[in-house]
Amino acid sequence: MMFLLSVVLGIIPLLGIAWTVMTGTITTVDGLFTSLILLALAGILFFNAALEARKWKLAAKTSAPPAQKAK
Repeated sequence: MMFLLSVVLGIIPLLGIAWTVMTGTITTVDGLFTSLILLALAGILFFNAALEARKWKLAAKTSAPPAQKAK
């Protein structure tokens, strides 16, 4: 659940950056700092999603039953 929430909330700041570029306010100081803040927010959320995916991968690897030897 946290993975999905982080991905969805990470996409929203990227949409804000796209809106800033589309409206042409990226060339102002306010637009630049807004974009930097939104990019940092998206990076933090996507990093959290990557950590969650890594945790799932490690949990799946350790909980798998050991393979039996062929006779």
